[in-house]
Amino acid sequence: MSTRFLAEFLGTFWLVLGGCGSAVLAATFPGTGIGFAGVALAFGLSLLTAAYAFGPLSGGHFNPAVSFGLWAGGRFPGKYLAPYVVAQVAGAIAAAAVLWLVASGRPEFDAQAGFAANGYGSHSPGGYALGAALLLETVLTFMFVLVILGATHARAPVGFSGLAIGLALTLVHLVGIPVTNTSVNPARSTGPALFVGGWALAQLWAFWLAPLLGGILAGLLDRLVLQREPAAPALTGEPAGGFGMGART
Repeated sequence: MSTRFLAEFLGTFWLVLGGCGSAVLAATFPGTGIGFAGVALAFGLSLLTAAYAFGPLSGGHFNPAVSFGLWAGGRFPGKYLAPYVVAQVAGAIAAAAVLWLVASGRPEFDAQAGFAANGYGSHSPGGYALGAALLLETVLTFMFVLVILGATHARAPVGFSGLAIGLALTLVHLVGIPVTNTSVNPARSTGPALFVGGWALAQLWAFWLAPLLGGILAGLLDRLVLQREPAAPALTGEPAGGFGMGART
């Protein structure tokens, strides 16, 4: 099991370092900034590469909302939820620490200016209110987890799930960055928030509540309505389901 948890740590580390790192270091770089679209692509590429690199070991969740969604969908045993979530949050915090050390090498760096933290109201890139942020984060996570559940089903083409899921996360960020900086991942939100402090920590609850709700609803819908067939647990001595290139239901 320690290998699975290390894989979840490393995959989440890579996702946050690549996605949030692009937002902090490259999004607005003078003359060559990659902008919203570049950041969205960076998140998608980070997840796609992590899925193929670490998915065969742990199932490649890299996100508490995904783990809870797979559990609700009958694809993941509940007894492993807590250690998976701990590994994911630890990986996100480690990535945020590395990113903070790099970004602080620039004299004008100010973590309070955002540091890729998620926010609503005055801390939303587009000034969107709490209700809009909660609704969008719930819906985007719901659809994202549905893509994961469908792409890793036995009837899906073998070997392409990582590509579909990475592209789905890119699309999610293209929609969500103007509203909340896009979370759909409580671990991703926690890492930067710890270094921003203040407002980011005060608003962090929303970026746990909405993604977890969306993930669980997706899992329940997939299990009770969409699949209409028994699904074997994804962690029964084989690599866990999810983004994983290994066990499939």
